[in-house]
Parts: sequence; structure tokens; C-alpha cells
Amino acid sequence: MSIVIARFHRAVNIFKKMTPKTYQQAGKIISIVYAIAPCSLGYLLVATTEKGICAVKLGDEADNLEHTLIKEFHQAHIMRDDHTHKDWIQSILDLITGDETHLNLPVDIRGTAFQKRVWQALQKIPYGQTRTYTDIARDIAKPQAVRAVGNACGANPTALIIPCHRVLQSDGNLGGYRWGIDRKQKLLMQESEQTAIKAINIGECRDVAVLRLYKGSG
Repeated sequence: MSIVIARFHRAVNIFKKMTPKTYQQAGKIISIVYAIAPCSLGYLLVATTEKGICAVKLGDEADNLEHTLIKEFHQAHIMRDDHTHKDWIQSILDLITGDETHLNLPVDIRGTAFQKRVWQALQKIPYGQTRTYTDIARDIAKPQAVRAVGNACGANPTALIIPCHRVLQSDGNLGGYRWGIDRKQKLLMQESEQTAIKAINIGECRDVAVLRLYKGSG
């Protein structure tokens, strides 16, 4: 059965594909196809196995992203193909631009039991909203594990699909981000602006509907 990232109550299913042994062997016995696309955040790398997306990375230089992927899965058979899964890549690009607010893509990733719980909690943060590392620690019933939550966010293999950029420090500061604080800030501003625009549009539509109802009853 295909396991995909679903809405919040199904998020638990996304972390069950790549086996611990395969991951520890740096991708040995698996084939990975990746594509790189320019975006407003620099470059986006999306890597996939036959089961789903295994890595999403952001960076300033395409070459550096490629080297990072190869180092991470140095025993895998890796090939670049910018035409494979173009729809998946476009969905992620649309999230970056604000044209998409939810990603429903198949993944093939692995983490520790603790990391999985953190990543599942991150999946529940709505587009346009944020949580603190302390909030996430409480959500997973580990209130003392705030630092470990931060480490789990940093270990997130699929940027944007698992929205670790939506987690802040308790004082409101941005905290860390594996792909750069500037990118984190830009993503949060983009999501906040798109959410505000949508709210205004909904409000305007509601006002028009009320006005029409009023005129119809007059």
C-alpha cells in the first residue's frame, strides 16, 4: 500500500519506508534520482527513490547540494534527471512561492523514534503559523527535551515537506535553520503574507455576500 504524507491524523505513516539498515549503509542497494531547480531561495534539490522523496535540500549553489547528497548516500546509485517527478518538484516550488499551502507527497525517509515524533508534530503546524521548540517538546510529552527537539529539527531530511522552518525560540527569535536563517525568515514572511491575503479575500467575499443578501431583502 502506498504511504503518503496525508493530513495531520495520517502523518504518522510517512516515516516507515527506508529501513534502518539501508540508511546506516548510506543508501547501499538503493537507486536515487535527483533534480535541481532554481527558486527564490536559491536552489532546490529533490532526491527520490522508487518509494518516494528521500531528501529535499536548499542552498546557494547547485554543486554543493549535489556533493551533500552524494556524501550522505555515498553507496547508492545516484543519477540526476531533472525531468523525473516534475509534478512533485513543482508542488514544492509552489509552496515556496505561496501558491500551495499543503504538500501531499510520498516520502522514503528514516529517523529515530524521537525524531519521528518531532517530525510528526511539525506536520501539524498549519501554514502561516509557528510554534516554539518548547511547544513541540510539550506536544510530544517530552517537556524537558527542548534542545533535543531543536536537534531533531536540524536533522530533518525533507525541508518544506516537514516544515521545521515554522519552529521558533520561546522569545520569538528565529533560532536555527539547517538551510540558513535568511531562508527561514523569508519562508515565514511569505507564509504570513499569503495567509493575511487569503483572510482579506475571504472577508471581502463575505462582505459582498452580506451586501447582496441585504439588497435582496430590501
